[in-house]
Amino acid sequence: MTELLTRNILNHISLSKKELDNFCDLFNHKKVLKKSFLLHEGEICKFEGFVTKGLFRVFHVDQNGFEQVLYFAQENWWITDIDSFTNKQPSQLYIQALEDSEVLLISKKDKEFAYINIPKIEKLFRVMTQKTHIALQRRMIDNLSKTADQRYIDFIKKYPNLFQRLTNLQIAAYLGISHEFLSKIRRKIASK
Repeated sequence: MTELLTRNILNHISLSKKELDNFCDLFNHKKVLKKSFLLHEGEICKFEGFVTKGLFRVFHVDQNGFEQVLYFAQENWWITDIDSFTNKQPSQLYIQALEDSEVLLISKKDKEFAYINIPKIEKLFRVMTQKTHIALQRRMIDNLSKTADQRYIDFIKKYPNLFQRLTNLQIAAYLGISHEFLSKIRRKIASK
């Protein structure tokens, strides 16, 4: 159950077998059925999660009822509402399973315990936070400087396996466009 987590950790930092086992023991396994929620808006996010199976979407619903997908998390990805988790503030996000999924969850208390007892874990989360920050910065720049057509093509190229698992409605919510506009983009690309 923790093999994928172990590989993910070792891609970022070096740990002894004992350190790795001790850290992995802090996670709780959870099965999440398709369409079920790990987090609702207004709740305090009490976990950071590592996806071992399935697919999640992390999204916000704006005042007009439109869904805005921040990101999708498939196997080998981490999920949380970092603001709510860190600051113990009510979440502005939803985290929902798009497929029957499995996730390993760590609480804030256990993460802090790991920071103290396995100091290298702090480096792990620092490195992952930096990579997340870079990805979000690049996405913001793309959203500001690229057309919807370009963003759609980039999404397909960057996430070919993920693209196959999502509906057009979900992709449109990620790109920040309407489902109808995405259909026009797809027809335009197909006619080339």
